[in-house]
Amino acid sequence: MSATAVALLLLSGAAQAGDHDSHGGLCSNATLKGAFEFIGHGVILGLIGDDGKVHPYASPSILDDVALVTFDGAGTFQRTDFGMIGGLPKGGKTTFNPNQQGSYTVNPDCTGTMTVVYTAGGAVPAGVETDLNIVVASDGTLVESVVYRAVTVSGSSGNGDVTCPKNCEQGVQEYFEGRKILVFGFR
Repeated sequence: MSATAVALLLLSGAAQAGDHDSHGGLCSNATLKGAFEFIGHGVILGLIGDDGKVHPYASPSILDDVALVTFDGAGTFQRTDFGMIGGLPKGGKTTFNPNQQGSYTVNPDCTGTMTVVYTAGGAVPAGVETDLNIVVASDGTLVESVVYRAVTVSGSSGNGDVTCPKNCEQGVQEYFEGRKILVFGFR
């Protein structure tokens, strides 16, 4: 009887593993659903020139940011944030910057991307874009990310050899971490 029980347990595990594999992996866009608080830190270094190199600004700017991001489980999110750049409130605005939208993709291996494109009316000029590579962890309650592309709409390098709008991609070194907001232990 015990041999039968062990065989059934082993088959049960194999069936679960097979079932898991048939779903294509651990994660999907549905893994991210609900409100997450994000905190970010980094440095805005300069503009990227035609040569693919960072042409530094006269002085780099430190970025600190907090945000509330609400994922819909289907690939889009709503966002509000407040940030400091170079010791000053982002865009001179001392309140949160609401009504931002973005898109995201979560791959079966729990890696993915997020994109925020700013629209008119906020602390950041319309057309600014931030693209991040993400990893979803801790049973879908943690998002670790690094900015891989940042687009701005104006500026020039410290010596003026690269200017925007022709070269509008910035060299940045920024990361963001998001944690699901849990209320009384519920997700």
